[in-house]
Amino acid sequence: MASPDVLRTVLYTVNNFLKEDRYKAALAVLKGFRNGAVYGAKIRAPHALVMTFLFRNGSLKDKLRAIAQATYTHSRNLAYFVFTYKGLRALQEKVQGKPLQAHSFLAACVGGWLVFGENNNINSQINMYLLSRILFALARLSVEKGYLPQPKRDPFPLFATLVWGTVLWLFETYPHTLQPSLQSSMDYLYHDSNVWHDISDFLVHNKPRTLK
Repeated sequence: MASPDVLRTVLYTVNNFLKEDRYKAALAVLKGFRNGAVYGAKIRAPHALVMTFLFRNGSLKDKLRAIAQATYTHSRNLAYFVFTYKGLRALQEKVQGKPLQAHSFLAACVGGWLVFGENNNINSQINMYLLSRILFALARLSVEKGYLPQPKRDPFPLFATLVWGTVLWLFETYPHTLQPSLQSSMDYLYHDSNVWHDISDFLVHNKPRTLK
């Protein structure tokens, strides 16, 4: 077993290495991988826990396996993306000698295609989450740059009106076009609430344990 002096020496050496400016870009890529993995796990684990126990059928073992798989996939994909994005940005900056706005766009495009280009539930949720944020940001940027006039009134009530009107119209008319997790949530809220048999599945349970 290593002595305390050896451990202190190793720790001192590692800390000095981490302070070296010449390795900063490479180390930032590695820490980005670490942060992506941790953040992905923190975000996905509670979401998967709630959604799985609310809407997924099966044994406890199956549910726990599904939660672990979803958490791992989200964590891995985000770690891979951050690693790819930061690595490509650093490479472009080194080649051209200075950072450019295009570097972020090109690096993220490559990372998005490689990591989030596969059409699965996890990637679909992440991409749609980002899309909603992008639309908001582009609208704000368009006003800042003068491409759109500054609204005289807060446009958020109109935005909420159109979002909820459209999504419920799609749900009631063309539900197959919505993402499965959104369909499940809306089924629970709007369709399952139309059916009950007695007080147990009116207040306690969403559906009766056994139908007579």
